[in-house]
Amino acid sequence: MAVQVPSRQLFIDGEWREPILKKRLPIINPATEEIIGNIPAATAEDVELAVAAARRALSRNKGKDWATAPGAVRAKYLRAIAAKVTERKTELAKLEAIDCGKPLDEAVWDIEDVAGCFEYYADLAEGLDAKQKAPVSLPMETFKSYVLKEPIGVVGLITPWNYPLLMATWKVAPSLAAGCAAILKPSELASMYILNLVAVICLLYENLRAFVYIFHLEPTMLLIMYAFLLSSTCLELAEVCREVGLPPGVLNILTGLGPEAGAPLASHPDVDKIAFTGSSATGSKIMAAAAQMVKPVSLELGGKSPIIVFEDVDLDKAAEWTAFGCFWTNGQICSATSRLIVHENIAREFLDKLVKWTKNIKTSDPFEEGCRLGPVVSGGQYEKVLKFISTAKSEGATILSGGVRPEHLKKGFFVEPTIITDVTTSMQIWREEVFGPVLCVKTFSTEEEALELANDSHYGLGAAVISNDLERCDRVSKNLQAGIVWVNCSQPCFCQAPWGGNKRSGFGRELGEWGLDNYLSVKQVTQYVSDEPWGWYRSPSK
Repeated sequence: MAVQVPSRQLFIDGEWREPILKKRLPIINPATEEIIGNIPAATAEDVELAVAAARRALSRNKGKDWATAPGAVRAKYLRAIAAKVTERKTELAKLEAIDCGKPLDEAVWDIEDVAGCFEYYADLAEGLDAKQKAPVSLPMETFKSYVLKEPIGVVGLITPWNYPLLMATWKVAPSLAAGCAAILKPSELASMYILNLVAVICLLYENLRAFVYIFHLEPTMLLIMYAFLLSSTCLELAEVCREVGLPPGVLNILTGLGPEAGAPLASHPDVDKIAFTGSSATGSKIMAAAAQMVKPVSLELGGKSPIIVFEDVDLDKAAEWTAFGCFWTNGQICSATSRLIVHENIAREFLDKLVKWTKNIKTSDPFEEGCRLGPVVSGGQYEKVLKFISTAKSEGATILSGGVRPEHLKKGFFVEPTIITDVTTSMQIWREEVFGPVLCVKTFSTEEEALELANDSHYGLGAAVISNDLERCDRVSKNLQAGIVWVNCSQPCFCQAPWGGNKRSGFGRELGEWGLDNYLSVKQVTQYVSDEPWGWYRSPSK
């Protein structure tokens, strides 16, 4: 299917602007390995312009145009963005699929979630005014106190490539609802979509050296990988914002390489907060940069999430959820339940079922009807995933299913959905995030053993438990060390519910009311209401 990739510029102060140094980067289709377009590459000079635009947006008309405007004013824009996204759903979904390789049906679902998220935060923006001056109960009648919630200010939003527009929306929608001005920095591997939806978003940062470390890439491959991420979808958000008339500077979008654009933004003294989704390695570097200015950060980082399957389950239902939990989004999802912990009494029969389900997954070009697994995002990621699989085999694990390129796909960065057994807890495949369609397996005999295996990780983003015994599910849920627990399912996500992790999976929560609080500062106002003098000091008039 031929998809026209729009040619865009940076989005700064409500306008499309050519990068000052006029740099651009190629866009690579992960399904075909073909160059299909290019995107602008911002540098520190462009970052300065974007930050200045965001500052002006907050102070314009003494803040009355945006930051201190009634929530209903901001809600109007958020609903208009949602309506435009819905209107362009088919087009945006196609760009999303070509941008990061996910199946078209999944991309359509993502775009529907984008619109829903903007609608949800429009509602919260309207409700914010009613919550102002919330009274605080005090033990002294001579004082009255209340709380104000105010926008933090200019925020830098760094988003990943696996959900280009949706992950941007998780940050953009609540930050704008709160009254902040934002600079969106989408991942270089998926920016085309966000620039169009922006005409109002800004940029943030991912550290190049962190990618070198994480993906074990040579500089040339890294450049290709970054260019791949900088594709179509993120740029389209800007165009949507421009069309609905979002005030200039409220949302800016900068695409570009981490060292040239992201790092200057992350360390900029006029950026008041950083919100980041991505790798733990990059997140720690962002924390270090923010610490120099005591700048708040919220981090949603990597994961190696477990799924526990007890012996009382319906095998087919459990097998489908296990496959979905790991192979959804081509396995490129931070919350993937990629560590299967299955009861030893059903392990053999369950794995037989699971292999059958896995082999029935249609792996193809994302635009083929019925596609359920597309390519991983780049050549670098493809080599990384295969390296994980080969290392597992060399360490003594068994590749039960998959682990190679599908025979019918000669081009593109495709990896068959993979199941690995005979795994020990010291193996790399058990401990490190793959970010690809790879599931590793261990068995257990008792509930205590299952929990010990599940919690044996530096990460704590998600976890799942599957059992017909709901009392056991409740007990296990309380003891799993994770920010998100799914019962008899894996991966459902709703914008009304909090999202975030523990341990090295980060801190802070996105979505729901918690997502709005991420971008609000709390101010206490206390008034002395008595007619009597305070009386602590002896009056000089007496």
